[in-house]
Amino acid sequence: MSKNGSKILTRGLEVSISIQNVVASARLNQRVKLEVIAKAFPQVEYRPDVFPGLPFKLKRPKSCTLIFNTGRMVCTGTKSEKEAKRAVLKVVKELSNAGIIEKPKKFEFAIQNIVASVDLKGVMIDVEKAVYGLRERVMYEPEQFPGAIYRMEDPKVVFLIFTTGKLVCVGAKREEEVYRAVENLVNILDDTDVLLRGSP
Repeated sequence: MSKNGSKILTRGLEVSISIQNVVASARLNQRVKLEVIAKAFPQVEYRPDVFPGLPFKLKRPKSCTLIFNTGRMVCTGTKSEKEAKRAVLKVVKELSNAGIIEKPKKFEFAIQNIVASVDLKGVMIDVEKAVYGLRERVMYEPEQFPGAIYRMEDPKVVFLIFTTGKLVCVGAKREEEVYRAVENLVNILDDTDVLLRGSP
């Protein structure tokens, strides 16, 4: 496999991988007064009667960090691990600069989920045949949902597999896991002879 930005070449196929969303969590290890944030940052919409968290949006990197009064934070909307960490650090810096929180010496940060879309260029997938090859770790009920749901063990991710050659990968904790999982799945599908090459 050779990796080039968001494309990999494996088994003679050009596979396009695009990270759509990275979900990260952080803990400040201190309580946060959300109503004070709402007053200090007029662009923030805080509606505690609707939702207990305060959404803190950034334009760069484009993201939304939910802040809870316990000091827990959940950041969504970034396109890489690096961007997610940068977004959380920027929110923490803005809150500490405004005197709302004490500047933490360190805080817990973890990637919880990476969602990626995958396109097997010029290839269709015989999903019904693939279901037999993937066996017990797959669920396919075409009358309810057009894609097969495949749970991979290593790395631990879930794929949605469509006949169009499009895939969705969820559950990875690192970007490297996305690439490894895609390569593993393409190899499995190729070995079970379900990739229909030369499709429009």
